[in-house]
Amino acid sequence: MNTVTVYSDIGCPWASLGLFNLRRAAAEEGVALAVDHRAFPLELFNSRPTPKWILDPEVAAVAEREPALGWTDWQGPESGYPVTMLPAMEAVQAAKTQPGTPEAGLAASDQLDAALRHAFYAESRCVSVHSEILAVAEGCPLVDTAHLDGALRRGTCRGVLFDQWEESKAPEVRGSPHFFLPDGTDLHNPGIAFTWPKGTPRPLITEYTPAFWTSLVRALADRTPAASLPD
Repeated sequence: MNTVTVYSDIGCPWASLGLFNLRRAAAEEGVALAVDHRAFPLELFNSRPTPKWILDPEVAAVAEREPALGWTDWQGPESGYPVTMLPAMEAVQAAKTQPGTPEAGLAASDQLDAALRHAFYAESRCVSVHSEILAVAEGCPLVDTAHLDGALRRGTCRGVLFDQWEESKAPEVRGSPHFFLPDGTDLHNPGIAFTWPKGTPRPLITEYTPAFWTSLVRALADRTPAASLPD
C-alpha cells in the first residue's frame, strides 16, 4: 500500500482542503492509500493560538471554492471556539497506537483526522475538549475509542507531538500542509494558489485544480514518479 506522509495542523484550512482532495481522489479512483499524519503545530511555531480573525476569512474563501466540504462560519458561541488544536492532533497520533497492525492504526488515525476536521469546520464543534474529541471518535468505526480515551488520559502521545514539532522545524518541511510521497517527492500545499492582497478582507484563490489530486493518486497507483505530474 502507498503511504503518504503529511505534516499539517488540524486548524489549517489549506491542509484540510488538501487532505479532503487526496481522500476524495483515492476513493473515486479506488486506490488504497495510507496517510501518516505528522503534526505541524502552528500555535507552537507562533507561540499563540491561531487567531480566529485570520482563520475565518481563509475558511470562507476555501468553502466558497469547494462547496463539497460543507464548511460554514463558526456557529457556536465565541467562548466555545477552540483555543488550541494540540489535543486533537495528539488524538490523531494516539489512534495510531491502538491494538492491531500498523496499517490499521494509520487507517484509524486518518479517519479520526478527517472527522475532527469536519467537526470543527462544518459542525462548529470545540475539538479542543477531551469529551468532544471522544464524541467525534465514536462516529469513527475504525477507532478504538476506549484505547483513545486511555491514551489521552495518560498523555501517551504528547511527547510524540512535540517530537514532530521538532521534526517539522527542518528546512525540508516548509509549512502546513507538506506532503511527502513514497518516491521521495515532496509537495507543499499543492493543487491551489492564493494571494492575500493588502487591504482585502480575505485571501484570493487564483488557482484551484482538484484534478491534480486525481493525477497524483493515479501516479501512486501506477508507481509513476510524482515529479512527472503536471503542476
